[in-house]
Amino acid sequence: MASLLVDRLTEEARLKGRSLDAYVLQKLLEQENSNGASVLDQKAKREAREKAGRSIRELQRGNILGLDLSVPDLVEEGRRF
Repeated sequence: MASLLVDRLTEEARLKGRSLDAYVLQKLLEQENSNGASVLDQKAKREAREKAGRSIRELQRGNILGLDLSVPDLVEEGRRF
């Protein structure tokens, strides 16, 4: 299930021309908090960034690159597009 979510978010981020991290952070900051007010103050923004970071790290847990892939290979692949 988490893999489907990551795939969907990655595709949405790609269509908007943003990195997955930036896109998830943007989505979290756009959400309304529990009392209906938009997330505007600095403390709420910082907490949202921290929550996004935790969420991203949790989504990345268990994902592997594969035997023939390395991070530099992926970076080079990203530079080509």
